[in-house]
Parts: sequence; structure tokens; C-alpha cells
Amino acid sequence: MPEITITFLPDNVSVTAQRGESLLRAAHAAGVHINSSCGGQGTCGKCRILIKSGSVQGGKTEKISDHDYEKGYRLACLCHALEPLAVEIPPESRLHRGVLDRKLSDKPTGRLAPTLSIDALKTRQHRLLVEKKFMNIDPPTIENNASDLSRTLRALKKQHTIENIALDYHVIQKLARTLREGEWNATATLLSAATGLLREGPGSERLINIEPGNTAGSHYAIAVDVGTTTVCAELLDMNRQEAVAEASDYNRQMKYGDDVISRIVYTQKDDGLHILQKAVADTINGVIDVLIKKQKIDRQDISHITVSGNSVMTHILCNLDPRYIRTAPYTPTINTLPPVKARELGINLGSHAYLSAVPLVASYVGGDIVSGVLASGLYRRKRNTLFIDIGTNGEIVVGNREWLVTASCSAGPAFEGGGIRHGMRAADGAIEEIRIDPDTCEPVVFTIGEDKPKGICGSGIINIVAELLEAGILDQKGKFKTGIRGGRVRRGSDGMEYLLVPAEKSGIDGDIVITEVDIDNFMRAKGAMYAGYQTLLESVGLAYSDLDEVIIAGAFGSYIDIEKSIIVGLLPDLPTERFSFIGNSSLAGAKLVTLSPDLWDDAMQIAGKMTNFELSDNKSFMDYYIASLFFPHTEIRDFPTVMERLRNIEKCAAETQRHGDKMDSTIDSNISIVGEKKIIE
Repeated sequence: MPEITITFLPDNVSVTAQRGESLLRAAHAAGVHINSSCGGQGTCGKCRILIKSGSVQGGKTEKISDHDYEKGYRLACLCHALEPLAVEIPPESRLHRGVLDRKLSDKPTGRLAPTLSIDALKTRQHRLLVEKKFMNIDPPTIENNASDLSRTLRALKKQHTIENIALDYHVIQKLARTLREGEWNATATLLSAATGLLREGPGSERLINIEPGNTAGSHYAIAVDVGTTTVCAELLDMNRQEAVAEASDYNRQMKYGDDVISRIVYTQKDDGLHILQKAVADTINGVIDVLIKKQKIDRQDISHITVSGNSVMTHILCNLDPRYIRTAPYTPTINTLPPVKARELGINLGSHAYLSAVPLVASYVGGDIVSGVLASGLYRRKRNTLFIDIGTNGEIVVGNREWLVTASCSAGPAFEGGGIRHGMRAADGAIEEIRIDPDTCEPVVFTIGEDKPKGICGSGIINIVAELLEAGILDQKGKFKTGIRGGRVRRGSDGMEYLLVPAEKSGIDGDIVITEVDIDNFMRAKGAMYAGYQTLLESVGLAYSDLDEVIIAGAFGSYIDIEKSIIVGLLPDLPTERFSFIGNSSLAGAKLVTLSPDLWDDAMQIAGKMTNFELSDNKSFMDYYIASLFFPHTEIRDFPTVMERLRNIEKCAAETQRHGDKMDSTIDSNISIVGEKKIIE
């Protein structure tokens, strides 16, 4: 089959491909990112491209309007090259990196949850997970020519009171040369045999490296949160017991699908598991390179990497087939990873460096949640706590120091902008907040990074729906009301919709709207989360009023508006002071266990203590889910403050309606678009 050249704009990257190749696969081969939530199945409509020159076959679906099709828009996954092409990737299909630099400390409102303190660990006598020990070793003589190994072990016992030592073979291989290079001064690196991490028994340690001279002053480890969307890491100075650099990047698996289900499906393709494993390993390597460059250290000084992630991400990183996680009875291959050298998984560290993974609980409750429970310290407190990580797979924990129950509910991609016509990840140009004038129904739009609007991120969807409800534009069934002034509610290709930003004010080639289909998808996502909370609370005989605190974790959860989330029924109607944000608790937990074998033991105990509930076949969950498909909920008594608020709004709307005929029903062409740091006057 003849080869052709495909050039991707605006990056101006060219790749040679076979005639008939899908443009999405060609982009992957060129290293060019095109958003593809469904992993190239043709169902999400996110991989929109614009053919600038050349001819193609396919790419027309209901996701592309006739008007856009005539202009040259196609879906990359369904479009095949027939001749040399120039293909433009529009803003809504690109990956925007600016949002990776957002910090939880930048959040204007919301209380931060306390975490277990690194400083508290420093005040206790404890060993680190990985330690370096400098030794003066007695050189051999004719009278005392005991082996180099016995001399080394004797020095560790005498000078550092370390006895039960297991050995890595590569240490023995280089031992003789190392001791003589250092003139019988050497530094040993030891990995603690924390419960479940190594199997040498309590109190034992593994000798994983030996270096000539005194290198104890250069001692580092890395903690990593392996997220479905992003990979975040911190470089830990083990001597100072603190993070000295941080870095993050988008998980390179994203091009093969946004959620864990699409990733599992991809692993079943030819060489799919290898491709996804390499993608996440390459991402981690890129992040490590940034950390090393920031701190100007030698790669060989990094002796350990701790990863924390959901069950699917952990399986793929460890090159384990995740297919049985997806099907009943939903069984992971492992819960605790045995010792593994980082290099065996493609991680570019020294040959002595080990990789450990925070233990998993079940198929969809992974090390990220164990890390979160650890970092929050809820497992040590008497207070009844609801811990939630809101996302495509929402993980939930209810408990205290006596007991822990957990579940994962498939909320769908709405919280990540999936399943929403103009949905997108949190990135520059994403609408994250609006304000609607109830008299005119005109919106003021706030975007991340103060860019022109390109789409709607997950937190933006919550705010938009809440504002539409409070403005009396949307009813509690998720349907737009008729007779709304201003002309923004209109009929579109997917039914009724509300115009957020007209084309001339947007950062894309067209209007930005939210549709009733979008709202229905969001309602199902929030309903699944709320039903999950109810199911777990019912399982332990608690009501929402029994909760002393609600901790919200994760990147998405860090930026949601508590009041708006209560209005739409995503969060329970509790006093706002009971809610707090903890940010990336997965990374925080990974850091803690790296700094303390005792906390490794705690993580193991947390994972073993959690009782997991499978919600897919749970009748109570399904009943609660159906009841949640309403704003805020069909059980209005559970949302007293919201219902009072909506009733007051209806009274005001009725009063305003009396004067409605006097108002101009035209759309204000000077729509206000405001960046996240600007103030609405």
C-alpha cells in the first residue's frame, strides 16, 4: 500500500503513513495529541479535526453537523487518509498544559483538610523506608582474611545495630571493587522490610546498593501519584525528610481513552498492554527528568520510587493484565505488589532502585484511596467521616478509627468534561463558573487562565446547572422551561439548549452551549455519586446528620463550589463548615509511606480493614440512584436549605414575570467573559 505524508497543524509535525490509515493513529505515531475520550471508538466526538488540504474517506457521524462537515470538520478516529494531507487540530481537540500549574492554595474559598504531618514524623525515632549508612570497614589481613561480605555485615551490625539483612545479588557482584575503591569506607543503601513490602520478616532490611566513600549526604526518593489523567511527583530529600521539588504531566495513556474502562479495553488489543505500560512509564520518566533537572542531582542518588494509583493504573504500570477487574466477580491480579526493580518496569533509575506500590483494596478501590485515608488521618479519629474522590470512577469511604467501608461507583466521564457536547478537561479557556442575571437570563462567563472560552470543564458544569436552576431557567427534572426571555434557550441539533457563548465571543469555531442531553448526563453522574454515599451510610446504620466531616479529594474535587454542589445534589445538604478539601491525597500518602515504614504498616492495615461494597449489583444502590435523578433529589426533605432557596427564587421569578413583557428579548451581543482572577462588578 503506498505511503503518504500527513502534516498536523498548528504544530507543523509531519508523519509518513499508509494510505487508508486513520488520522488518529497517524497522530499517535507522530506524537501529536488529539483528544479522544473513548479511545478511538467513534462515540465521544472529541477528536474533531479540520481537513485543510487533501482528500479523506469517512469521519462523518451525528457528532459532526452538516454545516461543520461542509467546512471540512471530521472525527480523526473515523477518518482515513487517501492522499497527502494538511490537518488542523482545533483548540477544542488539543491538550492544554497550563492548568497543571494550578495549586490548591490558589482556591479562593473552601477549608483545607489537615493531613498527617511530616514534621510530626521527624520528632519520633523512626527509620525511613530507604536509608543510607556510612561504614568504616576493617580491611582484611593475613591473620584475618574473612570475606568482604562478612566484614560489611559486621560493620552494619556494629556501627548501626542492623542485623537481619537480606542481599541483592548485584550488590555482591560489585562489593569487592567498591570496598577497595573507597579504601574500606563505603555507604550502604538499605530498604526497610515494611509489612507487605518485603518478605524477610519483621525488623529485617534489604541491602540494595553499596557505594565507595561517604555518599550518605545525597539520598533521595520519589513519590508519584499515577492518575488516569495526570501523573504528579515529588522528589524527597530523605535526609531532610521533605519534598524539595515537584513536577507533573498528563498521563500519555490519555490518547488511548479518558477513563479506566477504555484503557482496559485497549489493553486487549494486539500489544495494547505493552503500549499503555510504556506510555505511563514514559510519563513517569519525563516527570523524573524534570525533578532531577530542578534539583540538579545525580540519578544514581535516587534509591526508591513509591507509586499510588487506582487499581487499573497500578496493574497497567506493573504490566499486569487488568481485564478481570472489569468483569464479574471483579478480581484484581494483586492487592500488594512484591518487590520489583524500577528498571524492570521501564523506569529510568539506577539498577539498585526499587519501586513499591501503595496496596489496593479491590477492583476499583486502589492505592490512591488508601493513600487518601492515610494522609487525611481519618483512620485515627473518632469522628464519622465521609471521604470522597469525585471523578469518572468516584471512590467513597465512610468510617473512623474503628471501621472503614468503601465503594466505587462509575459516575461516567461528565466530571472530566466527557459526555458533554462542549465538555473539556480543566485547561486554559475552560468555563469554570458563570453568573446568570435572573432578570435578563444573560450570563457572565469565567474561564480558567482568562482565555476566550473553548468549552466547559467539570466544575463549570456544576456551576452552570446550579445557576440555571437558581435563575429559573431549568426545572428540577433537568428540562429547560419554556418562555424564557432573552432568546438564549433555543432548539438545537440535540434538542433544547442554552447559549453560553456565541461564536464571535468563543475561542472555537462556533457557539458554546449546554444541552438537555448534557444536563441529563451530568444528572446521572451526580446521581451515581450521591447514591453511593447513601448506600455506604445505610450499610453501617448512619444518616447524613451523623457525619462529622466530609473530605473531598482529588484534582477535580479541589475546585468545586460546595454550595453549588449541594444545590444540584452532588453533595449532601450539610453545613458548609463540615466540608474540607485535601487536594492530591494520593501523592500525600505516597510521600508519607516513603518517609516511614510505620506508615507503610498503617497503609497495609487500612487496606485490610476496609470492607468493600460492589455497587453494580446492589439493589439499594439502584433504588437510591433512581431517586437521585432529580435536582437536587426526589427526597426533598434531605435538602431543606436548597428547597427553601429554590422556593424563594420562584417567588422572585413570578414577581419579575409580571413585568417581563416590557423587557427586550434580544441577546446581548456584548456578553461578558471574565477570567478566573477578575472580579464581577
